[in-house]
Amino acid sequence: MKTLCESLAVILMKEFIRLFGGYKIDWKKIFFVGAIMTASCVMLQMFILNDPLDMWFLSLPVAIPSDKPLNSSLSLNKTSTEARVKRLQIISGAPIVSPNPPIDLNLSVPIMPVAALVPPRGKSRRRRKDSKVDNMSKVVPPPPPPRRTVPSRMQKFIWSLTPKEALVYAKKEVEHAPAVMEDDPDLYAPIFRNISVFKRSYELMELILKVYIYRDGARPIFHQPHLRGIYASEGWFMKLMEENRQFVTRDPEMAHLFYFPYSMRQLGMALYVPNSHNLKPLSIFLRDYTNTIAAKYPFWNRTHGSDHFLVACHDWGPYTLTAHEELTKNTIKALCNADTSEGIFVARKDVSLPETTIRTPRKPLRNVGGFRVSQRPLLAFFAGNMHGRVRPTLLKHWQDKHEDMKIYGPLPLRVSRKMSYVQHMKSSKFCICPMGYEVNSPRIIESIYYECVPVIIADNFPPPLSDVLDWSKFSVAVAEKDIPKLREILVAIPMRRYLTMQINVKMVQKHFLWNPRPIRYDLFHMILHSIWSSRLNQIQIPES
Repeated sequence: MKTLCESLAVILMKEFIRLFGGYKIDWKKIFFVGAIMTASCVMLQMFILNDPLDMWFLSLPVAIPSDKPLNSSLSLNKTSTEARVKRLQIISGAPIVSPNPPIDLNLSVPIMPVAALVPPRGKSRRRRKDSKVDNMSKVVPPPPPPRRTVPSRMQKFIWSLTPKEALVYAKKEVEHAPAVMEDDPDLYAPIFRNISVFKRSYELMELILKVYIYRDGARPIFHQPHLRGIYASEGWFMKLMEENRQFVTRDPEMAHLFYFPYSMRQLGMALYVPNSHNLKPLSIFLRDYTNTIAAKYPFWNRTHGSDHFLVACHDWGPYTLTAHEELTKNTIKALCNADTSEGIFVARKDVSLPETTIRTPRKPLRNVGGFRVSQRPLLAFFAGNMHGRVRPTLLKHWQDKHEDMKIYGPLPLRVSRKMSYVQHMKSSKFCICPMGYEVNSPRIIESIYYECVPVIIADNFPPPLSDVLDWSKFSVAVAEKDIPKLREILVAIPMRRYLTMQINVKMVQKHFLWNPRPIRYDLFHMILHSIWSSRLNQIQIPES
């Protein structure tokens, strides 16, 4: 049919030239007649062809079988009703996935939805420009998954229980957690100690847990989160906890946990006298606050504080609790300074809190992501201030010793001009995370953010969220006494094992992200789950 239309057009053009060769041509009339002819040909095709016209535009490219050479001839003359039906099914169905997709080991670049790549209308030019620059350097958080519906009978049963009965029920369920037989798209089993126990415990937390937040206390120490810097974890948890509607209750009689909403960072800024090295005023303040809560409400005295919790990321967090015995021994403490050798942090009861560096509170996920393994020429990297007992030893043995090990004190200006601190981490296979004055280091979570396998050098330190995460699958622990053997330890790791660890770092990353609006299994929920799990461990199941 296409040939017929072309032939008619050629004949008409020759006729026009023969008839009007010596005359002045009215081109407007010629174009008008041509337009009518074109429309007529299109209508003619729609009625005569076997397939509708839209199917010609929407039909898929022909797939060449893998067992035939690319230059082999293909017969495309056969058209049938069955073929048209198949094409219609393909077009109206789901997106097409190749049966043999190429294997891509580079998981660094997140797959972003189309809506995330298109800037919203009405934004200023400056913001559009910024979005282009940061588009591929930041991770766009996925939309929150739909909340799982719970049968009404189960809801009524849970609501009929007292807080203590609900905790007993939850502990029994966790102890008899069914084995996870199917892969969960939201969880990656190899990075967990026991995926079955964690999943069941997390589901019960979503179903049961209610937290009462004390309204006592004035700003800035209370209810004013500090969202920037290396101590931002306590501030982000406070912010998201107080904004939460799923877990927070205004009825303390319905609560399973009670939260002290104070910021250790704000407490230090408000009460500490610079260069005094005296933390006693801070300890007295928290002692008096706890006594006020115990005198005003009956909840502390019922359990002597064992169902109360606090979140403190500042190094001084553990030391400011010592003026109150029950606050130190009984309360569930989520601490960045989780040093088990000092007798304040108690393993299996307290929670090792991640120390996260937040430089831009409006964009907490900025720069998250890293390079593929082939783009990481450095074996190891460290740069930082020289404080504590470990870092000077690290520099003594490894500074300027090997070209592929970049070990510095503070990153020199001449070096940072060529490659920034973040670029160093993204270009290294291993990121060295030695303790400073205290056991924790923000480099541990920074390594995960930049997809660099962390090497933790800190004795007596349980890594963050180690109650549920198996850190041996995505990090390397080096004893302080083995610093002289550091390179030997790293080089001895087989490439296959390293690739597995690096993939695990990417998979665990989602559990250490602060999202402006929390989503399941992110850092806010993981911290809350560890506190919930600690409370369940305290519960004694009656023998009857």
